Amino acid sequence: MPQTVLVTGANGFVGSHILEALQQRKDVKIIAACRNRNKLLPQFDGEVREGDLRDENYRRSVVEGVDILCHAAAWTSLWGNDKNSRQLYLEPTFGLIEAARSAGVKRFVNTSTTSAASPEHSADPMSRGIPRPFWPHLCNVIAIEDALRERAGQNFQVVNLRLGIFAGKRYSLGVIPILVPRLKTHLVPWVAGGKTHLPIIDGRDIGQAFALAATAQGINDYEGFNIVGPEAPTVRQIISLLHEEFGLPIPNFGVPFAIAYPFAWLMEKIDPIVPWEPLITRSIVHLIEDVGADNSKAERLLGYKPVHSWQDALRAQMSEMALRQTRPMSMARPVAG
Repeated sequence: MPQTVLVTGANGFVGSHILEALQQRKDVKIIAACRNRNKLLPQFDGEVREGDLRDENYRRSVVEGVDILCHAAAWTSLWGNDKNSRQLYLEPTFGLIEAARSAGVKRFVNTSTTSAASPEHSADPMSRGIPRPFWPHLCNVIAIEDALRERAGQNFQVVNLRLGIFAGKRYSLGVIPILVPRLKTHLVPWVAGGKTHLPIIDGRDIGQAFALAATAQGINDYEGFNIVGPEAPTVRQIISLLHEEFGLPIPNFGVPFAIAYPFAWLMEKIDPIVPWEPLITRSIVHLIEDVGADNSKAERLLGYKPVHSWQDALRAQMSEMALRQTRPMSMARPVAG
């Protein structure tokens, strides 16, 4: 008997890749949850449950008859926006968790980030997240992890996937779209010599990881996994590729992390009096700290083996950006209507 899998945020970067991966499986029935069915992948022909996760009635109805929930819906911000992150992401997700438990959903697969416990404990995907007051949205991601950890058990399994930095087709808000226009200003420095590693992951590998996490057997009530690409390049390798293949400038000066964080704080403080977003924020500095995450546990328990290189993921993303990104991407998604 096929398991019924609901994918929230089915129009987004993570959700659309989950749909693609699940459609390759014969042992699941897929339901796509989204705000606008017209934005779903054209090849998706499964059931669609259209609505807004801020609506309590929709949250109750969307989980009816669902065995497994892959939660990819999110409103994201790389800095500030505490109120928006709470109202558009944290509170709807808390409500969805309770609706899923009440409806008898057996497994909740959650989207998180390798930055949740970085840099101190990110190598351990079961570690507690470390809230960073300068990044309200990351604090909310961690609050959701904590809530799921507390609620796991009694026929409600939780699989928490800490994903690396997104890249690839159908890109969404992320480091690369934020970095590219800033490099063009010639004001972006190397931080720590560009020697730290970024755990870039292609969307297709994310889809594979979710499909495996949704259907894996013999896992505990709460399991956490780091999900990254086959290789984590250094920041210097990434910027060198962007320079050599796409003509972007190379930074011509450098600072240590001890300087980068206060400089980013200053950029945030002057933001109200300048007409552009900060050149750098403490959240961006945090993202380029080494996370030390690898796929060893995910390979052992899920059979996850990423196959798409960071180079190919970046090239695909840059090709899309050349067509779609006519102006610098905002550091927060537009507020949902």
